[in-house]
This record gives sequence, structure tokens and C-alpha cells, in this order.
Amino acid sequence: MEQQPHRPVRVERRPVSEQESRRANGPDWDNYADEYQATHGEYLGDVGFLWGPEGWTEEQLRILGPDLAGKDVLEVGSGAGQCSRWLVSQGARAIGLDLSHRQLQHSLRIDDQSGFAVPVVQGTGTDLPFADAAFDIVFSAFGALQFVNDIEHAVAEARRVLRPGGIFAFSITHPTRWMFPDDPSEEGLVASQSYWDRTPYVEVDDETGVVSYVEHHRTLGDWVAILAGAGLRITRLEEPEWPEGHERIWGGWSHIRGKYTPGTAIFVATT
Repeated sequence: MEQQPHRPVRVERRPVSEQESRRANGPDWDNYADEYQATHGEYLGDVGFLWGPEGWTEEQLRILGPDLAGKDVLEVGSGAGQCSRWLVSQGARAIGLDLSHRQLQHSLRIDDQSGFAVPVVQGTGTDLPFADAAFDIVFSAFGALQFVNDIEHAVAEARRVLRPGGIFAFSITHPTRWMFPDDPSEEGLVASQSYWDRTPYVEVDDETGVVSYVEHHRTLGDWVAILAGAGLRITRLEEPEWPEGHERIWGGWSHIRGKYTPGTAIFVATT
């Protein structure tokens, strides 16, 4: 869930608007991008597609289908483009979109190093700068949706740019995880707040009083209603188990917690 703070912050649970979420998370990811890529870049792989901290790949799960060659694909919240770059290596035509300018700079750097180029656009999931029915697949791997307040609008935008029969897939922090502290140790196994409390998680900069990070929580039922409300048909819900022998700790994700409770949910829907 929440990131490690870069400077002293106080944590709150309170409503925030889409604009406030965007103003916080864009600069936050710009500030965090270098550290994020230095910490997780090798694990992600320059040309690699991970669906979450558990380490399951698209090659293993085949969330997006068995044949990607020739498909037009949009990644929303693409970061440094690792997932999209893997899709390009499989013959897809992928485009990345991210709110963070610094993450997109890392994407261009890795393009040069890897030999697999991904066109990128700076933008937001609530206002996709693409024509109707432009893509066969729209996906987000922990990239955008839990940082968006106007989630119905974001899902409607994904639906708009998909072709008939297109796939919309995304991974998020598993909704049940919001009941627990964001702690990878045994302390993170004790429920401390209500699953049904949708109040956003907010970090406020102690020095300026400015909201510096926002993350939004929805229940599993909320996600079903949001997808159905956009005219999408849910075809799959994946809750990846923690792999045996995988001991990497990523924020609140760990083998200690992964033995007992899911940390990631992957939704798949079609038009």
C-alpha cells in the first residue's frame, strides 16, 4: 500500500478530490522514481512483466491472452515501461501512459539500454488522449487505479478506447489487505480497521501541510459494480498465492503475510 516517506509526513484517513489526488501523486512519483527504479528495477527486469510483488509474470498467468503478436496495447500507469517493453518483445504494439515525468524519463533510458522501445505519453487515466476503439488491450499492473479518486470515470475511459471484444485487466492491492497494517512482519497479520472503510489513505507533508500521497480503497464488491457499470464483463479474478521460496520483501508484502492472506488482486474484463 503506502510508500516509504521521503520526508516527515503525518498519516490521515480522509476524503480527497481527484485534483488533490493528482496534485499529490504526480510529484510524489517524480520524487520517488529514482529510488524506486534503483530498488526494484533489477527485480522488475528491463523487459519483464510482473503483476505484483508475489513475482507472478504475464508469461506464467497469461492474463492478457495466449497470442499478443500484432495487438495494440495501452498500459495505464506504465512507470518505466517494463511491462510494455515485454509486450513489445512478444510482437505487440504497446504504448505507455504515466502521470510522472520522471518515470517516463526512466522509460526512455531503458529503451536505449534494452533495444525495445515503448512510445510514452504523460497523462492521467481519467482523461486518456486516445481515440475511441484504439486498442485491443488496456491494462495496469499496480500502476494507476488505486491512486484515482474518480474511478468510474477512469474505467469508462478504458472502456471507451477498447475495441469490441477487447480486454481490460489490472492488478491492485488486494482489498482485504486494507484491514491490516502495512507491515511485512507478524504485526501485519492483525486486523486493525474495517474492510468497509473506504476513506482514502493520505500522507501530509509535515513542513508544508500539503497532501503528498493518496491511495484509494474499494471493496471487491465495489470493483464488480464499477466494471459492470461501465458495460464490462468480468471473466477472471486472480488472487496469486505467495510462491514457495520467494522471500523478497516489498513494502508490506512478504512471505510471512503471503502464507495467510492475499496481497494482490488481478481483475480481467472484456467489452
